[in-house]
Amino acid sequence: MQDLKDRLIEKYGGEDIRAVVSPLRICPLGAHVDHQGGIVTGVALDSSVNLVYTPNEDGYIRIQSMDFPDEEYFHVDNIPDMVPGAWGNYIRGAVLSLKRDFVIKTGFSAIISGKLPIGGLSSSAAVTTAYLMAICDVNGIEVEKMDLVHYSHWVETDYIGLKNGILDQAANILSEKDKLMVMDCSTDEYKLVDKAEDTPEFEFVVVYSGISTALIGTDYNNRVDECKVASWLLHEVSENKVPNLKEAKLRNISPEVFLNHQEELPGRFRKRATHFFTEQERVKKGIDAWSRGDLVAFGQLMNESGESSVYQYECGCPELITIYETLKSTEGVYGARFSGAGYRGCCIGLIDPKYKESIRAKMDAVYPVKHPQYKDVYDVHFCKVEDGARYVKI
Repeated sequence: MQDLKDRLIEKYGGEDIRAVVSPLRICPLGAHVDHQGGIVTGVALDSSVNLVYTPNEDGYIRIQSMDFPDEEYFHVDNIPDMVPGAWGNYIRGAVLSLKRDFVIKTGFSAIISGKLPIGGLSSSAAVTTAYLMAICDVNGIEVEKMDLVHYSHWVETDYIGLKNGILDQAANILSEKDKLMVMDCSTDEYKLVDKAEDTPEFEFVVVYSGISTALIGTDYNNRVDECKVASWLLHEVSENKVPNLKEAKLRNISPEVFLNHQEELPGRFRKRATHFFTEQERVKKGIDAWSRGDLVAFGQLMNESGESSVYQYECGCPELITIYETLKSTEGVYGARFSGAGYRGCCIGLIDPKYKESIRAKMDAVYPVKHPQYKDVYDVHFCKVEDGARYVKI
């Protein structure tokens, strides 16, 4: 953080320097169900997107990223249009999101940076939250955490155009250290589940595949639509009536209806529904395992989630599948699955920290050999669970 502060002073000057830590997140259980109103779990990591900023009373936004060469520069009254793939979209969207409800007059000058390879850990949610918190801070705006979740979610759905649920934003904002955040994406109700006092020490391994592709260019939105069609079809065969397709969600179908009518669903729609309903059962069992400190049971559920993601939800790529298969068969790994949408980015694993070096050695022995084109960019990281997005003194 001190490096960012030094860069800020060097580039923009200013004395009233402030900072936001916005953590990356993982979803141990609850893969691909948030957009269907499902119940999900999430934790924030001790790796984060860090934003150091100083108010700009003239209303200008100026941001230099440590990860991209160009500077984002505009006035809050004249926000540029979205440019597909541009990193500046998130600050533009953040200002627009808040301007729906508030008068924004003050901008800021900032330096921003993230620590890990970021595909699959929802850096977009972390970045957006950091921007929103900074805008609120310099304009004297106070918002509840759940409102912040929705302001951040609006940026990705209404502004960027991704059909995702609120898992990413909820885990990034609501999480607390050593607790499992559980969110009902239909009602926005959430709870923080304490780990058992006798829970063995644990960490998460994050293995970056080296592949970073924007979700807009994957089948992500197609999978969301397939889930909606599955719900629509189940309504039709069970009730002889259908909802508006836009409003159709698998959460509105009871597990009993699915079990009684699953054979009537065409192939890929049956697979998507099967993943949804079995994943919801895994979430319920996982909450219980977490509260009991049973990392073996929790890890096994993660393995099952990963398996369902590959064969029922049909996401993944050869590189991610290699990481997943390697992790789940490695000593010291309780369980593993894809992180994020599962089309690129990372795989995660719940691990016993005593085995960190042997886990790294196993990955180094397998992945670069099987996928040599990524040997120079693939990486292995170990993370602990931390608090959600927060202001920090600097």
